[in-house]
Amino acid sequence: MTFEGKKVFVVGTGISGIGAAKLLIQENADVVLFDGNDKLKPEDIKAKVGMPVKEVYVGSYPEGSEKEYDLLVISPGVPIDSELVLNFKGADIPVWGEIELAYHFDKGTLLAITGTNGKTTTTALTGQIMKAWNESTFVVGNIGNPYTTEVSKTTDDSYTVAEISSFQLETIHEFKPLVSAILNITPDHLNRHHTMECYIKTKEDISMNQTKDEVCVLNYEDDVLREFGLNECKADVVWFSSKQRPPMGAYVEGEDIHYYDGSTDKVLMNVHDMNLIGEHNYENVCAAIDITKAAGVSEDIMLHEIKRFKAVEHRIEYVATKNDVVYYNDSKGTNPDAAIKAIKAMSRPTILIGGGYDKGSEFDEYVKAFNPMVKMLVLMGVTAPKIAKTADKYGFKNYVFADSLEEVVKICADNAKPGDAVLLSPACASWDMFESYEQRGRMFKDFVNKL
Repeated sequence: MTFEGKKVFVVGTGISGIGAAKLLIQENADVVLFDGNDKLKPEDIKAKVGMPVKEVYVGSYPEGSEKEYDLLVISPGVPIDSELVLNFKGADIPVWGEIELAYHFDKGTLLAITGTNGKTTTTALTGQIMKAWNESTFVVGNIGNPYTTEVSKTTDDSYTVAEISSFQLETIHEFKPLVSAILNITPDHLNRHHTMECYIKTKEDISMNQTKDEVCVLNYEDDVLREFGLNECKADVVWFSSKQRPPMGAYVEGEDIHYYDGSTDKVLMNVHDMNLIGEHNYENVCAAIDITKAAGVSEDIMLHEIKRFKAVEHRIEYVATKNDVVYYNDSKGTNPDAAIKAIKAMSRPTILIGGGYDKGSEFDEYVKAFNPMVKMLVLMGVTAPKIAKTADKYGFKNYVFADSLEEVVKICADNAKPGDAVLLSPACASWDMFESYEQRGRMFKDFVNKL
């Protein structure tokens, strides 16, 4: 599709929507912006874009106007079953997400990563490796840097490493990475996708346009992904594993990371040679090895960068040691499975901070993971009573409630003993009390550093 003279309706005025609007205006499209928040001011939105927008609507837009448009572009936060999207689909108007739009203009090679957990760490590590190998590398997507803001800089020789959420995968059409990766699939966002089957299918769609000429990296220990890789995936499948040697790919054995190419098995490095901790991070490293090998990166560069890499902000991030108590920020642990991985990475008696926005998750496995490390649970947010009820169910009684994050940190500091750890890994989204998990994590760090 060429965009010159096309009329495009862009929904959402956050970083994704603004990025999409700017890209479309650069391509000489007539852009109309809409945001459902009627408290916003059109003039402020126009100022954010800084380029000529045809029209801005807030709160509502003219009913029945859908047929005036050539394309609808939606931000990830807009459900595809919302009334607005259904109205445009009913008018036979194509619906794209920001990711599909950006892909349309990418001149280089795309590496795309999804999964319930580990996306941010794997994307950041893969991006660091790729930048060391090829300076013209862009790290984009759900990691916080919109694809649309970087794609104009791509060249035939550039690489784009993209973290892709399930919300973004709902609206892909021609999207086709050279290498895709699905790290794992566990229950998440069921308030959006409604069924696990729908969620799984959406994640698997990252590879839907790939052929045997492209590579899909999959987790051999995930039953859903193993079935998909063995029987359904059209791409050339490379595996990673934390428990055994897969048919081909990187894996962990003891304290070593290996790569098996189908005939030769080679030890690449020891897990203690890097700064990341926990089995889940060893999996992330294995995935990054598979992805960058498939892209043609030399082992020397790859291993050098893995050893240099430090944990990304909000993922089991070391904050400070206060009175011989170590504080970790895992605010990115926004679902039970992610939080379980953080709990399992702890090597000290741990006071765990949990609770937040309710995404429809169950917390049985989260509570079961407490033994033997979690000695106390401090709860906040909408899900606090639900988690407490689950804790009662499994005989864990040492929990307390708090009304604010500042109070949470004080309770932890008052109850922690020398040699303990305090871990913020809420197993829930942040939207009931915070603007984002980033804000939650940074506030936690601020309160800890003031102790």
